[in-house]
Amino acid sequence: MLEGLEVTEISFIELAKTSRIDAEFFNKIGIITEKKILSLPHYFLRTDEVVSGPFGSTLKSHSYLKSGIPFIRIENIRGGFIINQNEIVYISDEDNQLLLNSQLFVNDLVLSKVGNTIGYFARVDEEIKHCNISENNIGIKLKNYDVAQRHFILTYLNSKHAQILVLKRRSGNAQPKLNVSDLNKIPIPIYNNKLYDIVSSAILESKKLIDNAQKHYSHAEDILIKELGGVRFESRSDSDKVVTAVKTLKDSFEDRGRLDAEYYQPKYDKVVELIKSKPHKKLGELVYIKKSIEPGSDAYDTNGIPFIRVSDVSKFEISSPEIHLNLESFDVEGLQPKKNTILFSKDGSIGIAHKVEEDLRVITSSALLHLTVKDDEVLPDYLTLVLNSITTQMQAERDAGGSIIQHWRIDEIRNVLIPVLAKELQKEISEKVQESFRLRKQSKMLLEAAKKAVEIAIEQNEEEAIKYLENLH
Repeated sequence: MLEGLEVTEISFIELAKTSRIDAEFFNKIGIITEKKILSLPHYFLRTDEVVSGPFGSTLKSHSYLKSGIPFIRIENIRGGFIINQNEIVYISDEDNQLLLNSQLFVNDLVLSKVGNTIGYFARVDEEIKHCNISENNIGIKLKNYDVAQRHFILTYLNSKHAQILVLKRRSGNAQPKLNVSDLNKIPIPIYNNKLYDIVSSAILESKKLIDNAQKHYSHAEDILIKELGGVRFESRSDSDKVVTAVKTLKDSFEDRGRLDAEYYQPKYDKVVELIKSKPHKKLGELVYIKKSIEPGSDAYDTNGIPFIRVSDVSKFEISSPEIHLNLESFDVEGLQPKKNTILFSKDGSIGIAHKVEEDLRVITSSALLHLTVKDDEVLPDYLTLVLNSITTQMQAERDAGGSIIQHWRIDEIRNVLIPVLAKELQKEISEKVQESFRLRKQSKMLLEAAKKAVEIAIEQNEEEAIKYLENLH
């Protein structure tokens, strides 16, 4: 009667140890994994070492600052290991003092407790120093462990074994969630200091590579800014000063079709004037623009071809998506991004550009345009950096400003002004960008190797794990 079904038998005594009776919690792989870890010397995090972000906090977007105490949100920890500082916001020291229970320090950990980002553990690094976390996050305070063991805990929690144990404790359907108490039930295996030290070395070396990658990328940005006159612009309400701009009816309605005051702020005119003072072209003159599809949530699946949305894309990487589409329902060949395609977001978080390094077997949402460079007038890496630069971001802010959900129209995107620098400068910028991405890839590979070593220690022994990491050097 049950032939072909996966069935797990649980004793009443085991069932009584937990408040869960759902099949997801008692899945076979989860039970096998937990038994494996429990068969090893292990320990559990203490109750006071795991804290929630402030529930019901009054800290909303109007409390965010441009400097102060870093405030870690879900979007900052996607991918795990590293806190993404590109979208980081800050809170005042006064607000932080009200939330001291959730304050974290160097080598403490943070993870999301809601949604599809559950399971990503990121480290508070030396650059951040200390921070606080949003109500959707969980913090793990590791002050009672030495540095190497903290790095091992981080790596273990990102490994496949711990991920199985963490994810099986999710509850809820439409919006999965993780309770703070769930983290105290994850067994952590105990090993000798030699394994902790070699894993820690990999984590620290990975951080050095990321820092070096950022230096190369920042240098590329500096070259662009220098060629544009060394001017840095204010953006996103950087200035609270009241300004007045006088425009003719022809300027505002006949030529541009806009009558809202936000569009005509002097800071936007300043950007346009500066770009126009240099060799430049409209984006539509430099690239072919291709729209993708929006299949609708009814087509979402857990298997099939990966479906990339704006939330999965940053200027540095494409994250593994949670959503897939049925292969039989779509013309896959016509929708897959090819090498050197630039994915460019037009909805939600607008103006994110990411150049594809190789042909991808994925489908992107309609919010991501596919840009293909027409000829060698601009190099793809150079153009991608320009699209991510403040000069393009301010044009996006101007065009889409005032909307609750930002939408950048394709006809506006075609008219974005792109500075076209001399080819030798484009090559110099492109080389810096490529080196940055090479170092980021190397950093990611080192983190994956550290995870693999932890998994080898669990599945075989720590001697084999140490040998694996030592052979990488």
